[in-house]
Amino acid sequence: MWRWTILFLVLAGVTIAGCTSDSAAMRTRWYEARKAQPPKGDKIYVCHAFSCLLTTPVRFSPKEISKLSRPFRDVSNAQEERRSISKAVQIFEENVGHKIGTSGDLGGFEKVGGGDPSQMDCIDEATNTTSLLIFLQEHGALRYHTVAEPVARGFFLDGRYPHATAVVIDTQSKQRWSIDSWPNANAEPPVIMPLKQWFASR
Repeated sequence: MWRWTILFLVLAGVTIAGCTSDSAAMRTRWYEARKAQPPKGDKIYVCHAFSCLLTTPVRFSPKEISKLSRPFRDVSNAQEERRSISKAVQIFEENVGHKIGTSGDLGGFEKVGGGDPSQMDCIDEATNTTSLLIFLQEHGALRYHTVAEPVARGFFLDGRYPHATAVVIDTQSKQRWSIDSWPNANAEPPVIMPLKQWFASR
């Protein structure tokens, strides 16, 4: 329990610093802290087994990249793009699940099961969703959002279990949005809400 507490206190510091720091640099710190890797070229390095205990490279073919990008083709505003992000997360998780054996990943599975390669905790999910978002951004799919560093809430001390999420920033309003793929099972829609609302949730 104390390991989680220390980890999330550190993440909270990263989150605060992220308000004034470059998002790419802060994302790099996130990956380095859990010995994970950001996407590169046609590969996304997928975290699983809890807290990125395992990281498996998954290659996406041109056809698969096209399928991930397809929901964004007719997007004309930020709200529509967030709906497209939801669809892309579902396509991504279905694809990855078949390739690395995480199709049975349970939603909200956190307190038990560490080390099971078929399951993901919120650190895995926040990292993987961030990697997908960076991948989409690098392939020109995102036009109304940029990808920020993941953030964390809850430190046991405030009565909440630690939790983390991926984040995007609306390029016009500058509002931050949580893209939280942990509460629901594999290939189900992520929970998307304003980040302030996510921080206030339990």
